[in-house]
Amino acid sequence: MSAASPNKPLMELDQALALLLAGAKPVAQSETVSTFDAAGRVLAQPQYSSINVPPLDNSSMDGYAVRCADVAAVGTVLPVSQRIPAGSVGQPLQPGTAARIFTGAPVPPGADAIVMQEYVSFADGKATFNELPKPGEWIRKAGEDISTGGEVLSRGCRLRPQETGLAASVGLALLPVFRRVRVALFSTGDELVMPGNPLPEGAIYNSNRFLLKGLLEQLGCVVVDFGIVPDQLDATRAALRKAAGEDKVDLILTSGGVSMGEEDHIKPAVEAEGSLDHWLVNSKPGRPFAFGRVMTPSNEAAFIGLPGNPVSSFVTFLLLVRPFIRKLQGMPVAVETALPKGLKLEAGFDQPKADRRREFLRARIGADGRLELFPNQSSGVLTSAAWADGLIDNPAGVQIKRGDLVRFLPFSELLT
Repeated sequence: MSAASPNKPLMELDQALALLLAGAKPVAQSETVSTFDAAGRVLAQPQYSSINVPPLDNSSMDGYAVRCADVAAVGTVLPVSQRIPAGSVGQPLQPGTAARIFTGAPVPPGADAIVMQEYVSFADGKATFNELPKPGEWIRKAGEDISTGGEVLSRGCRLRPQETGLAASVGLALLPVFRRVRVALFSTGDELVMPGNPLPEGAIYNSNRFLLKGLLEQLGCVVVDFGIVPDQLDATRAALRKAAGEDKVDLILTSGGVSMGEEDHIKPAVEAEGSLDHWLVNSKPGRPFAFGRVMTPSNEAAFIGLPGNPVSSFVTFLLLVRPFIRKLQGMPVAVETALPKGLKLEAGFDQPKADRRREFLRARIGADGRLELFPNQSSGVLTSAAWADGLIDNPAGVQIKRGDLVRFLPFSELLT
């Protein structure tokens, strides 16, 4: 029975995700990079702190360090015995005196509170306190953020700017990260024309090549672009062998060309060079999907074939390929965490026709905070993906009425 057969049972999205993730083989090789250049990479080993952060009790405000016992009443006047800017260490605070202190500066021994400068009047070397201090007020304790020996970053963590900043805060100048995942990108079809060239009758511009390359690079992959492969079985097989063997990619990604047509050579080519399964996923857009392997004596590469319609290719990439790549990269991905939790937002539209498949509708957040639906949800209308802020995840058989709360998956979470 072919993948295009209307009688082939539909596979639920979660089942497809489970099969994909079970077949994902994370990269094993790692390299050491500068923490300064590590954003976007996946950490290969947990990292621990060799210091306390902060290393000493320090002030969280510009103000005056005091002993609470010395400021027993509003209006107390104390001589200012020292000035402690950030980056220097003061002397022990003598009883009956105050220390001028600045944000981040170590609290002098003996002081047990900071009074904000807004509540202190200073004249002739003396400070008048217009507020009573409380023990511990405006003092950041040593190690309250990170303690010596504590784990600061876990294995499999994708390093965002905040993680690289955290690593730097404990003095980590270098980080071990998994090597980048290598992906071969194939475009198949003699009807495809590259932008900038004349468009013959019956031809189309190759949008998926640009779309998928951008998505892959946004995930941090190294893209090996094979351009447009001729619609010939021998040429397709040769390209597959080169990608898996000579270029040693981890994944070969194509869009379109995996059906049973006489000019669709991807399916027999992959089957000849490895193995291939066809699925019909119970989602809209993006029902047809292919997953397999291309094997050479020196390497084995995963193969994923996406549907050819641009929106179907885009949405299927976000729902299935993105979690697969994240697991290849060394991140701990499970079916339950493969998609973002999303937001519960109010629909500002009616969608009276329920689909038998789980729908992913292109929508955006309107000025009133309610979701607006792109009027044409066809899988060939790429305008909808450029217009939208994200996808409404609508279960099969469910109508949407204006005012209903729906699950919204922002592109800001699906594209990282």
